[in-house]
Amino acid sequence: DTLWDLAIAEVEKRENADDDGKRVEVWEKSLLFMGNKNGGKTTIILRCLEREEIPKPTLALEYTFGRRARRHNTPKDIAHFWELGGGTSLLELIRIPITSNNVRSFAVVLVLDLSKPNELWTTIEKLLQVTRNHVNKILTKLEKTNPEVATEIKQRMRNNLQRDHPDYDLVDPFPIPLVIIGSKYDIFHEFDSEMRKIISKTLRFVSHYYGASLVVAHIRNLLRSGISQALSEILYADDIIKSLSVDHGKPLFIPAGLDSLSQIGPPPASDSDIGKMRANTPLELWKKVFEKTFPPKSFCDLQDTKDPAQDLQYAEYEVDVMRAQKNQELEQYKRNAAKSWKEMDFDPD
Repeated sequence: DTLWDLAIAEVEKRENADDDGKRVEVWEKSLLFMGNKNGGKTTIILRCLEREEIPKPTLALEYTFGRRARRHNTPKDIAHFWELGGGTSLLELIRIPITSNNVRSFAVVLVLDLSKPNELWTTIEKLLQVTRNHVNKILTKLEKTNPEVATEIKQRMRNNLQRDHPDYDLVDPFPIPLVIIGSKYDIFHEFDSEMRKIISKTLRFVSHYYGASLVVAHIRNLLRSGISQALSEILYADDIIKSLSVDHGKPLFIPAGLDSLSQIGPPPASDSDIGKMRANTPLELWKKVFEKTFPPKSFCDLQDTKDPAQDLQYAEYEVDVMRAQKNQELEQYKRNAAKSWKEMDFDPD
């Protein structure tokens, strides 16, 4: 080893050692927040980081991080926070934060705006499907390059449900840890009781089916709502109290693996209606029942997505002036090119 290699090794040893001189492992975990536009993703991240800032709209993909020490005089664990903006319009960006290098320590947080029930199933389906496909591609590659890690990731998600659980063969766990958060609880709480029951039961089923933790509560108080507990368990492996709150008339808190299909009950529809519905999986059946009450809204997030270059919060005078100049040059080039093509004489042969 060179002198420089020895110096680096010594610094790492000092930084990652506890009071007894033993090496302490520093954990790095990553969370990808996604969901409805204006659903509260940024607010949750800022509350987790204890930052008193006014949330700004997320236009594409944003990143920040936080640190936390497990105890005094020990290295701080690092939490990476990614946030996908644009609702379901920027799905291709999901592949940027989740890679083969960090998938082992990655988790997804799906934030759903409960004030827009007609958008819920579409948002859930699109975001989770694309994310799952991307993660599965990564796991397929890892099976060839690092099969032990791939096996560990798959087995870890199955372990959320004990083998003797009656639903073990009926669910399809998400490939990486997943937390589903229902936001805008103050508006949701004013809904008709039957509407709240249908939405709550459906979210319970979806969460249980994907092996996810579910929190439906006020965002403004993370500590009392259960959101902080669910995220801390994923980020820092905190041993939280496995409490349950399943009353549909109150905020919900159901850690992964603690619910069951028998407790959730059947889809909220009559037996005759269910008998007429064609579905190949329980998930398809719940989708049909839910969308009968809340028909999916026809909308296109992509049309509503603003161009970040035109957003005032990213304004930079020198850059904007240069961009305007380049736009003018581009338009001039287009005009000259069009003129040149028109003046060309083509040989008919």
